[in-house]
Amino acid sequence: MYEQNNAPPDPSAGPTQDAIEISDFVYAATGARVRRLTVPDGTHWFPAVDVCRHLGYAHVGSALRNVADAMNFASAESVLQKHSLGIPAGREWRRDMNLVNLQGLIRLVNGCTKPESQPFKAWVSEVIATIQRDGSYSLAPAPAQIPATGAPGYIMPRQVADAIVRLEQRNLEADEMIAAFAGERNDLLRQISGSLKDIAESLRRRHDDRPAPGAPKLTPQELLATWKAKNLVVTEDVHAVAAYLAPALLNGGAHYRVTEIANRTGLPHARVHDCLRMLLKRGCMRQAGCSPDGAPVYLLP
Repeated sequence: MYEQNNAPPDPSAGPTQDAIEISDFVYAATGARVRRLTVPDGTHWFPAVDVCRHLGYAHVGSALRNVADAMNFASAESVLQKHSLGIPAGREWRRDMNLVNLQGLIRLVNGCTKPESQPFKAWVSEVIATIQRDGSYSLAPAPAQIPATGAPGYIMPRQVADAIVRLEQRNLEADEMIAAFAGERNDLLRQISGSLKDIAESLRRRHDDRPAPGAPKLTPQELLATWKAKNLVVTEDVHAVAAYLAPALLNGGAHYRVTEIANRTGLPHARVHDCLRMLLKRGCMRQAGCSPDGAPVYLLP
């Protein structure tokens, strides 16, 4: 229930009992639990923007001028000043917010063309016809009493009860759809976050692989000499593979398949694989994933 009452009830006033609980009444009329402001005299006021949004009115100002009565809507500041009350905290209450009372809400509902408002209109018509015929209208008391107070309960009109049940079911379905959408969105955000981390790591590695500004650039021959200093046994076949990879490694990375290296060096595929494994094991280079075409990417350590 969205109820805002800025002052305690007057103890001198007698107990009051609405024929229909006001929140249920408003829910049946609008299909939503709109915000409510209850002033000390018992009058209920509702933000016009809430009511108009749920009834399908595009412009609040036009709806109030064309449908409601000027006596049934006012700004929040003018309503609260009559009772020396302040603007409620939270829920976006503002001084210049237009409020409608219960009569104004009924006028807006009667001017609404949404199918959801038809059961409420039918019930209002029944009330008017009953008053014309019998001189009064009252709800039949329910057989059970309200446990907290001992006061009799009231039977809600069938049209209003049916409308509440249908609208509550729609709200449950909407909540399920929102929950499912939130789950899919979270999965997508996790995937995007993982992809961004991978991209950032790849960029970091590329930046780390760049030589420092002003640092002398090695030649392929100097790179091979450096590998020999690491106790690498450079046989003829290892030298052929290393010499083929060295220029690309010095220029940012080598993207070669085993087949391509074998074709260029004339070595068997198995021997090329053994040479690459030796270079990796001795720390002469490292593998950093694969290129988009599936070729292994080799970088300097």
